[in-house]
Amino acid sequence: MTQLFDSFRRGINYLRISVTDRCNLRCIYCMPSEGVPLIPHGDLLSYEEICAVVQGAAELGVTKVRLTGGEPLVRSQLPKLVRMLSRIEGIDEISLTTNGALLKNYAMELKEAGLKRVNVSLDTLKADRFRHITRVGELGDVLDGIEAAMDSDLRPVKVNAVVMRGINDDEVLDFANMTYKEGWHVRFIELMPFTGVTELVPSTELRRRIELLGSLKPCWPVTGNGPARYFRLPEARGTIGFISSMTEPFCSGCNRIRLTSCGRLCPCLLSDDGIDLREPLRSNASIREIKHLILRAVASKAEHHHLGDGAVLMKRKMYQIGG
Repeated sequence: MTQLFDSFRRGINYLRISVTDRCNLRCIYCMPSEGVPLIPHGDLLSYEEICAVVQGAAELGVTKVRLTGGEPLVRSQLPKLVRMLSRIEGIDEISLTTNGALLKNYAMELKEAGLKRVNVSLDTLKADRFRHITRVGELGDVLDGIEAAMDSDLRPVKVNAVVMRGINDDEVLDFANMTYKEGWHVRFIELMPFTGVTELVPSTELRRRIELLGSLKPCWPVTGNGPARYFRLPEARGTIGFISSMTEPFCSGCNRIRLTSCGRLCPCLLSDDGIDLREPLRSNASIREIKHLILRAVASKAEHHHLGDGAVLMKRKMYQIGG
């Protein structure tokens, strides 16, 4: 196995895979209330096609895979895909990002299939507000899913909260307290400007608020090497992370590429560029040819995003590329 680098000498070892554009929630910053036009099932990559891409990526140096959506657990037989991916030489970690609503039903099966850990998206701890933000669903289902993941040893469970001013930013201390009460690993994410829902709350402001509970001490991440900066409150079992995409961009350390559910390999979340892999896969391209296309995508990876200067006009939405 070689090591994969982009043109700015950033090591690329992490592939995020959107397995579906479908979702069982309708979060206000991601989807309209009526939902979205769905990609025909035949246009989605099959599990075998996904594995072919991962095989090529692993031979180039990718070691970590994360499954996303939409909501990945609405795709049929997702544990089957996890099991297939776990057999690919060179892939040493398979993880999942989910809204948690279906996690209780699948946690143990996913663990047995080879999943290592989960991130659960949860923006509020209040049942009525959960319904407002997601438009559908029940908070209790997500909390049950987090508990099931912990019971199934899908650890560490990271809880991701997108902070929105005037909508849920009054719950920041409640989330921080969960690092004491439940040992949660909470990560606060700055809202990206894909919709006009509200304004973001800068991570620096969140830190000042949380330090009302005690001094935040920098600490190593519990696992992974993603973009969050981690801290721990005094005597807390869990950690607090900040993902500051807008105010403190982390592009210089980006180690990932992204595969959309319909087979486009994107060098950056915030780019409409990408390389189509679906057509070559369905034309019986060899693994060598797929590897060449992956190298092209990696070589096109930009030095940084342009969110801060307002120059981003995305054709694809968050639910289409997996966040």
